[in-house]
Amino acid sequence: MARSGVGQRQEVREGHRVTPPLPLPSALEVASSSASPDLTPVVGSNLRRLRRKRGLSLERLSHASGVSRAMLSQIELGKSTPTINVIWKIASALDLPFSALITDRRSKPPAVMRASTARVLTSHDGAFVSRALFPVDQLRLAEFYELHLAPTSVERAEAHPAGTTENLVVVGGILNLVIGGERHRLGAGDAILFEADVPHEYRNDGQEPLHMFLVMTYGPRDAPGT
Repeated sequence: MARSGVGQRQEVREGHRVTPPLPLPSALEVASSSASPDLTPVVGSNLRRLRRKRGLSLERLSHASGVSRAMLSQIELGKSTPTINVIWKIASALDLPFSALITDRRSKPPAVMRASTARVLTSHDGAFVSRALFPVDQLRLAEFYELHLAPTSVERAEAHPAGTTENLVVVGGILNLVIGGERHRLGAGDAILFEADVPHEYRNDGQEPLHMFLVMTYGPRDAPGT
């Protein structure tokens, strides 16, 4: 997978003048190396198309999403794979479902989704892993994910668009789910349904890996036919 070169800066000398280095994205915005490399060009192509369709500059989208302009540029160029949280921020700023950015518009609906070719997204440190369990050939009102959270780890999520719900079931481990400041403790076999239009976080405070499945459902206005 093409990496962003975080932490590497270059200066170009032109005579006696030094061209300042281009800004680089934050390391926290770049997914770990375990993310699916084939997602990098897909997300980049979708982001460029959707941003231009809305007439947004990189600067304006950066301001609206809270994602650095440098990271947005790296994504569009196919040089960096964004974290799950970064994709959520961009999707929310564009008023689109998460799948709008990871859907390969060229692909045909697969009959079988093999684990070996699954679309996997991660947090910057790889502690939180999300695998899409649905064909990513078109936008959907409902999406199905398998989630893993490493021991003693936290994944914080921004508020999703109004009308978005999350239906979670814990397969293994203990989940401490914080929704708008209210904590819910769920063990294996427990499930929860909640409105996801407020900040929320998934916490694994134990020493065992946390394994979950999630169904994300969007309100009708959040799934335009783009």
